[in-house]
Amino acid sequence: MAINRELVERKFGLILQDLEKLRELAELDLNEYLADFRNEVLAERYLERIIGRVIDINYHVISEQTLSVPTDYHSSFTQLQKLGILSGGNAARYAKLAGLRNRLAHEYNGIDEKVIHRAVRELVADLPKYIEAIRSFISSEH
Repeated sequence: MAINRELVERKFGLILQDLEKLRELAELDLNEYLADFRNEVLAERYLERIIGRVIDINYHVISEQTLSVPTDYHSSFTQLQKLGILSGGNAARYAKLAGLRNRLAHEYNGIDEKVIHRAVRELVADLPKYIEAIRSFISSEH
């Protein structure tokens, strides 16, 4: 089966649009970030949207390679490692996004603003590597 490049690139386009907006929040130091409650609301929503789209891409890529879907969001990242798409360290780091996405979506145990600020900075720094890895894999498959 074939990976739908158009689908993946459309999702990447949406991710990159949100990532650019998130970058503005990442540039704020913690005190600036905490000074305006709207920063956290924006950060949480952008994170949820980005992580959701990343997971969608994971499921699509995996299902086209293995004919099965991951049992949960976390394992979608570890399965990308098993397929040789992500390195072990990157897969583990990105897999943490699944837990963050669930906390944001389901409002588990409240959300620490400092954790969100750190997640924003990490995602802005790390997500281009994920996109590059997926694009590289898709290119090598075609």
